Amino acid sequence: MLRPQDLAVAVVLALPDMSAWTYASLAVRLQLSASEVHAAVKRASMAGLVRGRAVDRRALLEFLEHGVRYAFYAIRGAPTRGVPTGVLAPPLDALMSAKEGPVWPSADGGARGYALEPLYRTAPAAARRDASVHEVLALVDAIREGGGRERALGMRELRLRLERPTGTSGDG
Repeated sequence: MLRPQDLAVAVVLALPDMSAWTYASLAVRLQLSASEVHAAVKRASMAGLVRGRAVDRRALLEFLEHGVRYAFYAIRGAPTRGVPTGVLAPPLDALMSAKEGPVWPSADGGARGYALEPLYRTAPAAARRDASVHEVLALVDAIREGGGRERALGMRELRLRLERPTGTSGDG
C-alpha cells in the first residue's frame, strides 16, 4: 500500500532536475532518512508510479488527478500559524487571490491560515529548504483539498513542473 511520503518521493523524482539522484540526495531534499526513501521508491514501484529509476509520469499524473484526494484526503483544522501551502503558496498565490487558505502547522511558519496536515511529517522542513519541493507539495495539497478551480490550476501547474526538458526521456 502506498504511503503519503511515497507520493512525495515520486513527485520530487519527476522534477526535471532529478535525472541523476541517489537515495541520500533525495533523503536530504525531502528531509527523510535514506531508508525511508528506499522503502518509498519500492512501494511507488509496486504501485506502478516508478519504473526502475524513472517515474511513470502518465501514471503519476493520473493518480494525482483522480486518486490523491481520496487516498490521502485532507482534513482542515483550526486557524493557526504555519508554512503556507495550497492556494497560499507559490505558484497558486500569484494566480488566485485567496482570503484564507491552508498552512502546515509550524511555530516558525510565517503565514496564518487553517491547519492542514502535511502529506508527510517533515514536509514543512523540506519546503523551507527547497523552493521547488515546496511548490510541488503545495500543488499536491491544492489537489487534495481544493475546490474544482484550485484542483484544475494545481494539476495544470504540476504538469508544467513535471515535464522533462526537450531531449530527455523518462515517461513510461
